[in-house]
Amino acid sequence: MEKILVSIVMGSDSDLEVMSETAKLLEKFDISYEMKIYSAHRCTEEALNYVKEAEKNGVKIIIGAAGKAAHLPGVLAAHTNLPVIGVPMQTSDLGGVDSLYSIVQMPTGIPVATVAIGKTGAKNAAVLALKMLGIKYDKYRKIIKDYREEMRKEVLEKNRRLEEKGYKNY
Repeated sequence: MEKILVSIVMGSDSDLEVMSETAKLLEKFDISYEMKIYSAHRCTEEALNYVKEAEKNGVKIIIGAAGKAAHLPGVLAAHTNLPVIGVPMQTSDLGGVDSLYSIVQMPTGIPVATVAIGKTGAKNAAVLALKMLGIKYDKYRKIIKDYREEMRKEVLEKNRRLEEKGYKNY
């Protein structure tokens, strides 16, 4: 059985559409992962049992996603020594700022690396996990280098197409 390196834990199945972006990039980067749904408020005991076993099960990084009160990433971080990346979800009430504040405002000693709200954050969580894994594994340092080069080429190609359309120096 393949070791699971990254665990994606969501507070609700309503987070799945956004967090599938994390999963897509982890797959592209050839990083094994699993996805779980545990609410910090509605099934606290199960969430705590899961996170307490994660390190024993080979998980290296936890990505926690939550909206509104968004306590899940912090609760997970409080019960593990593994790095936790928090992804704030967009909300209907405050646009996700409530989620962002709930995740980023952690007490001293219990940090959660927090990324942007929504899909951009979900993608950046995967990239940050890749960079974290690259600290120990050469394979992932090469993948991030190649990924950044791919992004560079995409931007330059967009610039070339723009210039072809006549949008030059104005």
